Amino acid sequence: MIATIDEINVHSRPAVLNRSGSLAPVDTAPAQRSDHALMLAVRDGELDALGELFERHHGPLFGFLVKLTGHRPAAEDIAQTVFQRMLKYRHTYRDDGSLTAWMYHLARRCAADYFRKANAAPYATDPSDLHYHADEAPHAAERAATRDDHALLHVALARLDHGDREVLLLSRFQELSFAEVAGILECSVGAAKVRAHRALRELRNSYFQLQKQSLS
Repeated sequence: MIATIDEINVHSRPAVLNRSGSLAPVDTAPAQRSDHALMLAVRDGELDALGELFERHHGPLFGFLVKLTGHRPAAEDIAQTVFQRMLKYRHTYRDDGSLTAWMYHLARRCAADYFRKANAAPYATDPSDLHYHADEAPHAAERAATRDDHALLHVALARLDHGDREVLLLSRFQELSFAEVAGILECSVGAAKVRAHRALRELRNSYFQLQKQSLS
């Protein structure tokens, strides 16, 4: 009797008996390591693991830095510096740490160092840097309205005080917990919540003011 492909596959892989008494293949694919596990591996000398962290986090980190600085080339330079410092200071990563919080803490420091060396304040945000997702509805007017709303939101964000923009980006755009935000900003959880609430109020006021101006 000739075995089928499914039978060959079952018998060529590790298998266990299921409840019905027949053999079932065991999934032997390696489990994906968490961010924390990867960073611990980097800390312990497995430097190639930083490459996987780069693949996972470069995009969100770059987006955060673009919104924080308002300048794409600067954001790219700073993002590269963040990963270089993650490697350089890997021994300071704690067993009970949060990789995301630690990384964004480094990002804040790297951004401050970048502009201190350049002796310049962050650039005004260019609305064209907003990575909006246009409405998929077929009506062109609706898609245009969505783009306009995102552009206004981005301009309103750029008008915020640097500290307000920072706490809002961390808590709302990067979706970090307030405990993580508090650790990054080196303040209490309560203070982080108050700052985020105030920043959101300022963003809304600025956005509605811009929206009113655009309609007048």
